[in-house]
Amino acid sequence: MDGKPLVTDNALDFGDLLPDGGALLGLDVGTKTVGVATCDAGWRFATAGKTLSRGKFSKDSEALRALVQDRSIQGAVVGLPRNMDGSEGPRAQASRAYARNLSAALNLPVLLWDERWSTASAEGAMIAQDLSRAKRAEKIDSHAAAVILQGAIDALAGGGLSLA
Repeated sequence: MDGKPLVTDNALDFGDLLPDGGALLGLDVGTKTVGVATCDAGWRFATAGKTLSRGKFSKDSEALRALVQDRSIQGAVVGLPRNMDGSEGPRAQASRAYARNLSAALNLPVLLWDERWSTASAEGAMIAQDLSRAKRAEKIDSHAAAVILQGAIDALAGGGLSLA
């Protein structure tokens, strides 16, 4: 990374920063919570983790720093909430700012990944597992983070498409 953290929408650029793979962190950043997921170093499977309550960025980054160190995370994938027409509104701008701050705080490359339909996909999978509404509400953000991360690692493992 030449000492400079990088935030990109391009999976190919992101993959070039991680030529030997490495475990990744997936984040679904909301206004009240951050859904967390991780994947293995071979970029095969994303696994839902916990959901963090949003606080000040310094609190968020400390919780994520501990996870990064514990799991030897090499990069992060942050969901980019685009509108259905592909345009970006205030939530996308907030996610871009969060990604820049995260990259600088943790000294990691960050890939912004289009998260349209991630929550709906996660909820559909949880309904198929027959989880109650209460359980779904509790786990939706981390499962959406896993959907976001899985989409990114599928693209990275398959040659790195830019789908954000």
